[in-house]
Amino acid sequence: MFPYEIIQEGLTVEELLREKWRLGKKIVHELRMAKAVTLSDGTPVLWKDPLKKGTILHFEFEAPASNYKPTAKCELSIRYEDEHCLIVSKPKGMATHPNDEQDINTCLNHVMAHIKENGGHYAEHVHRLDLGTKGLLLVAKHPIAKSIFDRMIEEKSIIRTYEAEVQGNIRQENGTINASIGKDRHHATRRVVSSSGQHAITHFEVVKRFKGTCLVHLVLETGRTHQIRVHMAHIGHPIVGDTMYNARQTASGDYELHAIQLEFEHPFLNKQVVVADK
Repeated sequence: MFPYEIIQEGLTVEELLREKWRLGKKIVHELRMAKAVTLSDGTPVLWKDPLKKGTILHFEFEAPASNYKPTAKCELSIRYEDEHCLIVSKPKGMATHPNDEQDINTCLNHVMAHIKENGGHYAEHVHRLDLGTKGLLLVAKHPIAKSIFDRMIEEKSIIRTYEAEVQGNIRQENGTINASIGKDRHHATRRVVSSSGQHAITHFEVVKRFKGTCLVHLVLETGRTHQIRVHMAHIGHPIVGDTMYNARQTASGDYELHAIQLEFEHPFLNKQVVVADK
């Protein structure tokens, strides 16, 4: 499935899985029972034996098949890929994943076409992008990666940067919006700032000013539905064209929100990954 190089002298397999990767008990148990971790020559590894720095471990296990129906051809732009994950650029107007059997043209359907073409059968999204948002989406290519990336999202160690043009001229150059978000009781899909909602934090920085609007870069600390749209409207600067959140309608009748960058410390390759979507 994949190799991994030990970069810390004396680290054991047990410590790698439980402390460094912080995998759940179920996954660790399944890997142990499947004898999934060996040396590169196939020799079994004792899980509590200290390993030398530079030791190459080999992980081999049966991953479940994801049930996304592949499109005839992957028509997405792949911005980054390795053995553990890929990052694609999701077009505006395309859903992240299917909600029912009739959804066969979502981002994950296209990703699965690419995965199957290359001999794989597993792909699961790590986060979501709204239908109207375009840009970078991180996809895990095996269950261990999915588990680790999910935790990294929760711990805010994957930095997601967005770009949007908003109405008005924000007075300060940067700031943080800390306002809980909940469902609007009067609208099926709209969200509102609500004290009883889910904790939500958005950081913003003004990068360019125009007449009556400004361009902002936004970093999500949490990932609530419509978070950026709700937060910018909450401070009186809705995204240009976002009529659901009280912005003026544009000629296109739509709004522009772009996931422009993903940045994280790769848990398997031990390097910083920075991917931009221009």
